[in-house]
Amino acid sequence: MRRKSVTLAAILIIFLGLTPTSANAADGIISTGKAATASSTESAAFPAANAVDGNAGTRWSSAFADPQWLQIDLGAAATVSSVVLDWETAYSRTYSIKISSNGTSWTTLRSNLTGATGRQTVAVSGSGRYVRMESTARATQWGVSLAEFEVYGQGGAPTTPPAIPPGAVRVAEFLADCPASHRLPDDPIIFPNMPGASHMHSFFGSETTKASTTVTDLINANSNCNPSIDKSAYWIPTFYNNNVPVEPTTGVFYYLGEGVSDQLIAQTQPFPVGLRIVAGNAKATGPQDNTISRWSCLGAGEVNPSHDFVTCPPGSMLESYLDFPHCWDGVNLDSADHKSHMAYPVGNACPASHPVVVPKLRQVMRYPVNGNPAGFRLASGAGYTMHGDFFNAWPADEMARRVTDCIRVIVKCGTNGRP
Repeated sequence: MRRKSVTLAAILIIFLGLTPTSANAADGIISTGKAATASSTESAAFPAANAVDGNAGTRWSSAFADPQWLQIDLGAAATVSSVVLDWETAYSRTYSIKISSNGTSWTTLRSNLTGATGRQTVAVSGSGRYVRMESTARATQWGVSLAEFEVYGQGGAPTTPPAIPPGAVRVAEFLADCPASHRLPDDPIIFPNMPGASHMHSFFGSETTKASTTVTDLINANSNCNPSIDKSAYWIPTFYNNNVPVEPTTGVFYYLGEGVSDQLIAQTQPFPVGLRIVAGNAKATGPQDNTISRWSCLGAGEVNPSHDFVTCPPGSMLESYLDFPHCWDGVNLDSADHKSHMAYPVGNACPASHPVVVPKLRQVMRYPVNGNPAGFRLASGAGYTMHGDFFNAWPADEMARRVTDCIRVIVKCGTNGRP
């Protein structure tokens, strides 16, 4: 009787596609060393990367709440045949396995799966670049924890990091150089489909940005950026000198790996197509309301930076620097207040609410003005109201290549995305 029960249990396990043994030997593991992100981490000691490092002695552990997720970027499209989850004692009572080609739209491969401590193999069938485990309920009062999350199949990108050329500058950076394109009192993020509802903005990059602009419009429009493959839209409040509009000599948009630990820089994820980010405070009533933006003078380091306009000496130019948040919640391309889906790092790490590290966007504007700033203003008000908007329309493969070749390995690249 007991032998019969064991046999029936074995049949049931096979029928459900769950086995405690190794994955299908016909396919290789394609997830080791790939970039992994998670909905949260218990602490910096248990990052998502621990689940793909090939070391069963390390683990990812989530915050003590439901639901949670852990996903792997395989680097390129792959055909997936199984996944192996090496659960710690704090396992998931119920979970699902999903796959996606873009990291945004997901297809469920298996749902309502039951976890258990130890290694568990799940047979799946699907194609995509991203594979995600979504836990809907914890088995303990702790979070959920995986020593390893292995994906088996064919395809994906090699795990070997790109070679760093001799003499490469070890700064995680690539950039786009985009002159001003046009001015409109529009803002397709804050006031979508409401032409004329905003103060005057100066637009960069996409040459057709207006109130009704969508990501599809950006992808199909021309860009004045170098590189021209960057179809993104960038905009800022128009600058005035004695009520005459003055455009920057150019707008330089740096994509950086900084503000987090080197370990997290190595896990930086590309911006998803359509992501919208706002930085700064257009409604600031004083310098203390906007500590993100700053003004300085090109070539005049003796002038201290300030949140408001500064007096630049003859021969210099007024500069504006603005850093965008680069911790993403991993789900939303925008939010009701246009800020809640993004956050700034704290203590060299992203907060648990916004676990996905993306490049830090830094916009640098240089205006051909100097001297007494009494006649300077922005369309939004004083210098401390400086703000910026970003609507991502980089081709996904080009953004991913730059993140891989420049940001993750900490190499300074030019506008072509090469060292």
